[in-house]
Amino acid sequence: MDFDLMMRVFPFFLEAALVTVQLSILTAILGLICGSLGAAARLSRLRFFRAIGATYVSIIRGTPALIQIFILYFGGPQIGIQLDAFSAGVIGLSVNIGAYMTETIRGAIISVDKGQMEAARTLGMSRWQTMRNVIIPQAARLMVRPLGVNINALIKGTALVAAISVIELTYTAQRYIGSTYKPFEMFLISGALYMIIIYVTGRGIAWLDRKVQIT
Repeated sequence: MDFDLMMRVFPFFLEAALVTVQLSILTAILGLICGSLGAAARLSRLRFFRAIGATYVSIIRGTPALIQIFILYFGGPQIGIQLDAFSAGVIGLSVNIGAYMTETIRGAIISVDKGQMEAARTLGMSRWQTMRNVIIPQAARLMVRPLGVNINALIKGTALVAAISVIELTYTAQRYIGSTYKPFEMFLISGALYMIIIYVTGRGIAWLDRKVQIT
């Protein structure tokens, strides 16, 4: 173990960890938006929107996330879409995790007793009012933990953007391995930082889950 080398490169890994955190936050937010829209489409009364939602989930979940990122970054310019590596990584990961969040959100909503919908409609609420005031608050209690699992998977999945040279933890480890020939030390640092990020995220999700269960 070359501890002296690890101490010298550690500041550069911290900078890369900040990029990983930025990637994770942006992707989680955009993924949640994609998931919410996808779930709304899947639960729509219109067959057209249900078909769009089902197609989105089927295609994205049926293909590797890395291929989706490559299509955006390398294939985009062929159709006039020029994205830098960071943007391509964020969009690719967001669309990918959004498909999984779609099914998580949809599953939580359909798990709510159908009698709740019928009772609210009997009281004169519209479908939108029923969803906003009755169904979604109850579904939120069921979806926080599964969404947390999705987000943890997303954080680990940010390593994929190293393939398009985004300077995050995995790319930084690979770069220093090439110059130091010390793979164990480099991956040890990056792995430890991933664990810290996931641990902090997990604690935050657990806190949110407790708050949602109380309300």
